[in-house]
Amino acid sequence: MADHWYCGNTGEPRYTIIGKNGKERNTNIKDARELGLVPSVTTINSMLSKSGLDTWKQTQVLYAAVEYPRWENEDEKEWVSRILDLAKGKSREAAQRGTNIHDILDSYFSNVYLPEWPTYIARVQTHLDSTFGKRQWVSEQSFKHPEGYGGKVDLYCKADNNLPGVIIDFKTTEKSPGELTPYYEYTLQLAAYREALVPDAICANVFINGETSEVAVKIHKEQELKDGYEAFLSLLKVFKLKNKLN
Repeated sequence: MADHWYCGNTGEPRYTIIGKNGKERNTNIKDARELGLVPSVTTINSMLSKSGLDTWKQTQVLYAAVEYPRWENEDEKEWVSRILDLAKGKSREAAQRGTNIHDILDSYFSNVYLPEWPTYIARVQTHLDSTFGKRQWVSEQSFKHPEGYGGKVDLYCKADNNLPGVIIDFKTTEKSPGELTPYYEYTLQLAAYREALVPDAICANVFINGETSEVAVKIHKEQELKDGYEAFLSLLKVFKLKNKLN
């Protein structure tokens, strides 16, 4: 996945630019230096080892090797290449499912009309209402922070009527959401988001299984968020030094 960048002045996404050949391409480090762009929270967090994701990818390779054995007279390197391509295809499919669910959630919370909503939409709304009260939610808000990072928050609301602000990040899963525990990088991600938009907000991941429509809300502890932001700032410093960014 390409790194994501945001305008250092407005916070608007700058994921792609028009190259010298007149064609659109992904924004890179060189562009960021020249245009004064800031890296996204997810780009910063990509520096962390993600053992859970790595294990899942390795498992897909093993599954593919078992399901698609080596053909007769097939060269070993060709077989390995074929298996790796099949496993990467599974990763792309999972990523696309997640993107589709995020797009539908954005449409719903942005009041875009659709003739029919997936079952999980009503369950997400019910979980949010019962956990945080009926709120005025803002979807897909981009931002930039003075520390030199940017991002786009899935869902948030400001403090209102004695209710605290809330930052939500949606995560899709093929497992039962209720059995999941947020990864460490999820805490850092939410901590960085709230510092930019709603300091001291409650932060939570909402896990969604698109196949079963199961939904679960996982709220992060306050001390973990405070520690997580300190850790995120340390990663940000390393990223800037490594990539020669101001």
